Amino acid sequence: MDSITIYFSIFATAAISLFLFLFKFVFSAAHSKLPLPPGTLGWPYIGETFQLYSQNPNTFFASKLKKYGSIFKTHILGCPCVMIASPEAAKQVLVTNAHLFKPTFPASKERMLGKQAIFFHQGDYHAKLRKLVLRAFLPEAIKSIVSEVDSIAVDSLQSWDGKLITTFQEMKTYAFNVALLSILGKDEAQYREDLKRCYYILEKGYNSMPINLPGTLFHKAMKARKELSRILAKILAVRRETKQHHSDLLGSFMEESEGLTDEQIADNIIGVVFAARDTTASIMTWILKYLAENPSVLQAVTEEQEAIIKAKEESGYLIPKGWKVLPLFRNIHHNPENFPEPEKFDPSRFEVAPKPNTFMPFGNGVHSCPGNELAKLEILVLLHHLTTKYRYSMMAPQNGVQYGPFPLPQNGLPIKISLKK
Repeated sequence: MDSITIYFSIFATAAISLFLFLFKFVFSAAHSKLPLPPGTLGWPYIGETFQLYSQNPNTFFASKLKKYGSIFKTHILGCPCVMIASPEAAKQVLVTNAHLFKPTFPASKERMLGKQAIFFHQGDYHAKLRKLVLRAFLPEAIKSIVSEVDSIAVDSLQSWDGKLITTFQEMKTYAFNVALLSILGKDEAQYREDLKRCYYILEKGYNSMPINLPGTLFHKAMKARKELSRILAKILAVRRETKQHHSDLLGSFMEESEGLTDEQIADNIIGVVFAARDTTASIMTWILKYLAENPSVLQAVTEEQEAIIKAKEESGYLIPKGWKVLPLFRNIHHNPENFPEPEKFDPSRFEVAPKPNTFMPFGNGVHSCPGNELAKLEILVLLHHLTTKYRYSMMAPQNGVQYGPFPLPQNGLPIKISLKK
């Protein structure tokens, strides 16, 4: 095929795609009494993805909000989307009309984590899984592992003593160890290093191009995913042979009355462990940054934790079918009408309860984070030991923010940590 033919084929494909794209939205708009939200869709298929990722995402969304208001349309990552940045609209999507919205992810993400994982479903199956996850992560359930979480926190801090560490990376390890304990119990001990290795490979390939050819990050991630399934199969086999009751998440999934298949159990265990790591680690990284930059707040936290020791011892547009709807939590949380001076680190603002639906750190409704109590526990335990027994300092001024997929301090916040004399 000569170059002229190739160029003609590309042009024809693009022209047909453009025609179909325009026809689809003109036709749907003509048959609806409601207008689409204001906004722009950019190029067919590509949309405005390049504009989003070529700058600070907050700048991209802030300019849209300023121009179009709190509900607007855009087109990113191959999907037309409606973005919402008002507490009332977020509640409609997440709570009131949650049954009308189906959680969706790129097909490659579903393949990697497992198509039966809780994140990809709604309805009865999702409700059943959510009940099982909540049962394992309720405050009453995680009381039994507080001492083990405490040991993980103490061991982590001791291993950092006198060293220069990258906060985000170390917090990922800490959160991962807590996740394994709460999800697999003590059965994970002999497989811990293999699990870490597999999840590290899985993480590197998660946001890669979904090209399943030898040598690609995606291919390596899919191989690691298969190995994770094999490890879980071994743990399942041992548990069934010993017939011991376990109160962790795997035990909750394995109860005969729940009727989950091994594939469903594996998909959900792998997915929940994956979700429990980076989210909590990024929160803790920001906490340490803000405490280091606000000595008076750090002192207040330290005194509060020391007091605990002493006391113990002596939260009308058309949306076409198939479009994605994304609540912009950060824009809701950083709206000055909800929180004055939102960029300022001021924990005292939460001494007064925020207005309804304006603060949703764990989401809201049926798809809110079911492991939020565990996340709060591991954060508080580590902060308790850090503030009462250690001191730390940032190695350089931290003014920038890096993105992808979580916003983080530059370079993951390098700090020097040492035991108090």
